[in-house]
Amino acid sequence: MAKQRWWPFALGFLACFSTEALATPLPPGSDAWSEGSRGTIRGITIGPIESALHPKRGYGSEPFERTLLEAKRLGSSWVSLTPFARVNDLKSTGISLNFEAPFAETRRAIVRSVRQAHALGLRVLIVPHLWVESGEWRGELDPGSDAAWEEWSRNYRAFLLTWAEVARESHADMLSVGVELRSWLTTAHAQSFQPILRDVRRAYPGLLTYAGNWDDIEQTVILGDLDVIGLNAFFPLAEKDGASFEQLSAGGRGVRDRLAKLAAFWQKPIFFNEFGYTTRENPAIRPWEWPDKMSHVVPDQGAQAEAYRALLSAFVDEPWFAGFFVWRLYADPDDMSQEAEWGFSPRGKQAELALRDAFAAHWAGDGPRELGSALWRDAATGIGRF
Repeated sequence: MAKQRWWPFALGFLACFSTEALATPLPPGSDAWSEGSRGTIRGITIGPIESALHPKRGYGSEPFERTLLEAKRLGSSWVSLTPFARVNDLKSTGISLNFEAPFAETRRAIVRSVRQAHALGLRVLIVPHLWVESGEWRGELDPGSDAAWEEWSRNYRAFLLTWAEVARESHADMLSVGVELRSWLTTAHAQSFQPILRDVRRAYPGLLTYAGNWDDIEQTVILGDLDVIGLNAFFPLAEKDGASFEQLSAGGRGVRDRLAKLAAFWQKPIFFNEFGYTTRENPAIRPWEWPDKMSHVVPDQGAQAEAYRALLSAFVDEPWFAGFFVWRLYADPDDMSQEAEWGFSPRGKQAELALRDAFAAHWAGDGPRELGSALWRDAATGIGRF
């Protein structure tokens, strides 16, 4: 992106997410976000339910449509879909497109899901994930030898091009080219990713992003080739338990200052591909910790909501901030089997109220505020409310 061109457009973002607007494709390119007048993303990640024990309750189903309606009523303008593929372990070079359902079934479900979302005036981001069967983190994948890395690159290219075709077929609005691929995209091995990106550009006409991890996004070398910089924003907001809201808010401002430098360096907008906190005491200390691995947890809805406000309130006035996707709801809104009550979902909790406030707020990325129509948004009371 030419440095002199992005900043003048930043304040011109418009929050226009009508069904009619969705009929116009979102063109990719170096100035895609600003020239497309996107507005701030108010997004919700909707997780899949692919288990054979829960048929007709995943993506593309009637329950999924009810989740979309909930997202719409909350004020969401985007949803993120997260289909998975399998990798055996960190040394693997192969990728299986089959997860808990055959890929052909998953493909049909994703296409239906995008169309369901568009019919409700919601834009869609598709984020293909890798699930490591050994339970290890995908960010530490390391096939080993140069030959093994080449084989991995070939197989990842096939995986990503398959999803690029699905995104093109369904007219998805944005596609993530990877999730937390630290060992690949922050190292010399990243040079093998450039031709993959070129091939994806040819296969898919929409916007491209990447979900980098919060602690390695500055070292990720492909950011200049994206339309908008995405990251999984599980930043700790404090170092010690019992932090006050003021201390958490200071942590949020520290995150903002760090990312402002990244946006200025690349002259590109930044959004949170994922952000969220579990429903427990001190969730902003180690927010990446998975709820399934916790025991003897006392749920704390107030702490979850407070962490939401502390982080998001730091970004409201930043024109380079393109928005966020909260992690997460599920394809069946009534399915309670996917995570414990102290999990990430804000549904029916105090965090849902904080999310409503954030969705209703006027963000700098929306462009100039219209007096009168949005004044009520400033009436929310309470520390950290939008």
